[in-house]
Amino acid sequence: MDSIYWAHLAVVLCLGMFVKSWCQGESDANFTAVYIVTLRQAPSAHYYGGELTRDSTGFKHASSGRLNIHKPRNNSKIGWRFSSHIARVHDSLLRRVLRGEQYLKLYSYHYLVNGFAVLVTPQQADKLSRRREVANVVLDFSVRTATTHTPQFLGLPHGAWIEEGGFESAGEGIVIGFIDTGIDPTHPSFADDVSEHPYPVPAHFSGICEVTRDFPSGSCNRKLIGARHFAASAITRGIFNSTQDYASPFDGDGHGTHTASIAAGNHGIPVVVAGHHFGNASGMAPRSHIAVYKALYKSFGGFAADVVAAIDQAAQDGVDIISLSITPNRRPPGIATFFNPIDMSLLSAVKAGIFVVQAAGNTGPAPKSMSSFSPWIFTVGAASHDRVYSNSIVLGNNLSIPGVGLAPGTDKDAMYTLISAIHALNNETVVANDMYVGECQDSSSFNQDLVQGNLLICSYSIRFVLGLSTIKQALQTAKNLSAAGVVFYMDPFVIGFQLNPVPMKMAGIIIPSPDDSKILLKYYNSSLERDELTKKIIKYGAVASICGGLKANYSNSAPKVMYYSARGPDPEDNFLDDADIMKPNLVAPGNFIWSAWSSLGTDSVEFLGENFAMMSGTSMAAPHVAGLAALIKQKFPSFSPSAIASALSTTASLYEKTGGPIMAQRAYANPDLNQSPATPFDMGSGFVNATAALNAGLIFDSSYDEYMQFLCGINGSAAVVLNYTGQNCWVYNSTISGADLNLPSITIAKLNQSKTIQRSVTNIGGNETYSVGWSAPYGVSVKVIPARFSIGSGERQVLSVYLNATVSTSVASFGRIGLFGNQGHILNLPLSVLVKISYNNTPNA
Repeated sequence: MDSIYWAHLAVVLCLGMFVKSWCQGESDANFTAVYIVTLRQAPSAHYYGGELTRDSTGFKHASSGRLNIHKPRNNSKIGWRFSSHIARVHDSLLRRVLRGEQYLKLYSYHYLVNGFAVLVTPQQADKLSRRREVANVVLDFSVRTATTHTPQFLGLPHGAWIEEGGFESAGEGIVIGFIDTGIDPTHPSFADDVSEHPYPVPAHFSGICEVTRDFPSGSCNRKLIGARHFAASAITRGIFNSTQDYASPFDGDGHGTHTASIAAGNHGIPVVVAGHHFGNASGMAPRSHIAVYKALYKSFGGFAADVVAAIDQAAQDGVDIISLSITPNRRPPGIATFFNPIDMSLLSAVKAGIFVVQAAGNTGPAPKSMSSFSPWIFTVGAASHDRVYSNSIVLGNNLSIPGVGLAPGTDKDAMYTLISAIHALNNETVVANDMYVGECQDSSSFNQDLVQGNLLICSYSIRFVLGLSTIKQALQTAKNLSAAGVVFYMDPFVIGFQLNPVPMKMAGIIIPSPDDSKILLKYYNSSLERDELTKKIIKYGAVASICGGLKANYSNSAPKVMYYSARGPDPEDNFLDDADIMKPNLVAPGNFIWSAWSSLGTDSVEFLGENFAMMSGTSMAAPHVAGLAALIKQKFPSFSPSAIASALSTTASLYEKTGGPIMAQRAYANPDLNQSPATPFDMGSGFVNATAALNAGLIFDSSYDEYMQFLCGINGSAAVVLNYTGQNCWVYNSTISGADLNLPSITIAKLNQSKTIQRSVTNIGGNETYSVGWSAPYGVSVKVIPARFSIGSGERQVLSVYLNATVSTSVASFGRIGLFGNQGHILNLPLSVLVKISYNNTPNA
């Protein structure tokens, strides 16, 4: 192990020394940067991959085809020699073009993309771009990171898991690749000995596990079957901290461990945090296998060059699903958002048969805040689920104030004196000298005689949000002073910040509402007794008791789309033109999600040292869908990525638990008071329904050639398509718009009078007769032909959708098309129309 570790360390040090010696003292003209260079020759996956289409005798290999239900097994071993050849071609090109000059090749991409990442000056990048072998040169860019009960809320134990033979076999044989911050291999969620059933590594997977000092031999097993890290781009920038970021697959952040466990963590792992037991955790597909490709880091996030390398390796290794809980830091420049190195490498992954899931981003609730753009990527927004943790404080005037905090309560039937931190200072401490003393971060500032046995009131300011002050330190202060508990009130300057329930080992509560905090402080101040002459406090009259927040409550108003979840419409370019593509694809649980946590994870100081953490974000929603996709892939091993996407989308739920419409939060401040029914731009097709997705009935399938026809249909895209894919648009006899892709939704950015859309469905069930119904968007008339059809198993039916604008308006409106089978299958297609221009040109804003 040590020899491998030191060899690896030498590479890291060499990179660092190279960059330092080259960059120091350089002028701006010679400033170096990382560029992603793609060549015109196709990558190895395009030679050894392929799609399967149907002929009269069954399924066969073909280069294209309308019906793309099946995919080939991984062929990475076959293409190894070709990949090695491509790497040598890259080296030869660099030597010829940059003869005698300094440069540093970071990666050779060969499986999904034929290209490389290289550290060069802008002048050198220009030299490369002028070579006829070179198709594209793109400056590297940065990216960022965007459970115990959710299996029950999604109905898995009595639904989808039963169909797969129970949790002990749910997801078996499927490999999920995670592009994230790594993994803690010591966590019990990733052990391979939790069942006596045989658990072989899938034969189609060929990945390896890196061995380093902090990721030693034996870290991988039959559950965690692959682990690598990618940081070359970060190292060249001089921002990689090996102590904090770990030059290995080990997770020093926590995020990657959390997401991997959501999708594929073992079943029945006890969740114990701060000494309290919160139930048992399970991933969505607890028997599936995990492969980790670390490309994001705590201190700086990540870079596209490293992410593309991770994606390329994951595909070559033979993963079935890629889960990305990451989004770009900015909207990609150029003629369309789809043309960026990450999305285009993912297009090649989809061509190779890999289902790709990506978080929508946490930039909502504004329109066009979407950070996942392309139709071949399955984009997931965040919704709540029905489990909530809440506690409350009961004041001496019988007022009850709600709050948050995974904490025990005070003793029953006992009221405790409240004392504010700023009124419990010792003689040496003056507020004027320490304006943050009210945040209770240093016990030496306080008089223990005043605090002992009482409830200490502390301020929760913006410094807690920024990580400058912590709940954990305030609790330690209270413990040192022998307080009975802690009450945090919200500083009025903290607006729109959602608090995850924080674990506390002593009685405590955080009052998240500034208005409720004012009520607490008003009661406290009105109960103080002061000396009439000196105005010193002589009695603390306010009392209260804290009700515990350790027991979960279950709400009926779930799911709802969370305010931070990014929204459509999908921006096609930097001018914010709208694409004819619905985003997100759907929503899944993403709020207050318990999942595994790295033993050294530092992303949340409140969960530092814990085995589990409760986190919120679209980062948590995406792996829910990755795990559910594994269940579909297990049942239908020949499904293409678009077939899996269709099954998930058409069966999604439109209603909350009570039967009402799913609501969407519309504001950061008081989100529950600012909500309205969700539209497809909030929730896509709806809330994921795992059990129904395993029995979709009909499939809307899209092929790689259709995606290419779509890209070629973008004005001025021919050269860019050639640059990224090595394919000429003239090969395709026709192009299509986004609305013409065979997606399980219809989105039209601009309906100029009328338009006819076609959709093709394939029957994956038994013979069935379907009737078609629809609700038209405001300002649009809709007709679907045929309105009724019978379809045999394996047969295909084309539906024609006729849309006519009846009112001219630029306000988006929404409808749905429903397919109702006589064997119980029900499919829903969202219908969204933005700008409408009618024949009679009747204006209506």
